[in-house]
Amino acid sequence: MDGTVIRTEGLTKLYGKSRGIIGVDFEVRAGEIFGFLGPNGAGKTTTIRLLLDFIRPTSGSAELFGLDSRKGSVAIHRRTGYLPGELALYEKMTGADLARFFANLRGGVDWSYVDELAQRLDSDLSVPIRSLSRGNKQKVGLIQALMHGPELLILDEPTAGLDPLIQQEFYRIIEACREEGRTAFVSSHNLHEVERLCDRVGIIREGRLVDVEEISAIKQRALHHLEIHFAAAPPPETLSGIPGLRDLRMEGETLYCTIQGSMDALVKAIARYEVSNILSYETPLEDIFLAYYGEGENDAQ
Repeated sequence: MDGTVIRTEGLTKLYGKSRGIIGVDFEVRAGEIFGFLGPNGAGKTTTIRLLLDFIRPTSGSAELFGLDSRKGSVAIHRRTGYLPGELALYEKMTGADLARFFANLRGGVDWSYVDELAQRLDSDLSVPIRSLSRGNKQKVGLIQALMHGPELLILDEPTAGLDPLIQQEFYRIIEACREEGRTAFVSSHNLHEVERLCDRVGIIREGRLVDVEEISAIKQRALHHLEIHFAAAPPPETLSGIPGLRDLRMEGETLYCTIQGSMDALVKAIARYEVSNILSYETPLEDIFLAYYGEGENDAQ
């Protein structure tokens, strides 16, 4: 393996006349949190099921840890923690029973870590699963995915049903996994979650991969809308030649403008003048993501 944990080439799944995914190519690097972003029905879950050999591709291939997803599925599953988007647990078991069941299948479980996860996620593992709310079942699902310290986490909508405080704790847990050199593939339609958590993101729409980008690169495309109040209006040439600066309008001693990318050159240019106030707001990353989706989406499976 060359530092790539997941690699797909031309991965395609067709459901009769319906579209699943078509020609999906991407790589996930060791030690990164990779977001897989798309609206419901875009093909995120189909992709995950293909990676884990739960369904077979129409064409194309997937490798995990350098192993073919079909031929090496048993070894891949031992090294992977998986949370399905449609979580189905053994309702008659308690959370602790379920943890022991999966521990017997996988081995390598540190029970002190299980206790730590239960505490951090505020999960009572002694309670029968059938009596748990959706959010509390999701916590049990997360614990079973994390508890054996897998090299790779594949998580489908991991924060569904979780309250905001538990979501934040989950983010901290996944970030700690990254610091340990582990890898996470996080499928989500939650734009804030992807921005908060991921290093890179693949964006899928109607079964096709639209783009793969660094989150930092996407943020660089964000527009900063500025309102700068001067004690006295500076000469017009003060702001000439500043990269990314546009839509300049001076009204009295107040400058209105928009800048894309770094504001360093602008800050240096106005530093020679007395500034009484600066108001700024940034185009939400959500708007940039939504531009990939466009209008008139059709449902994919």
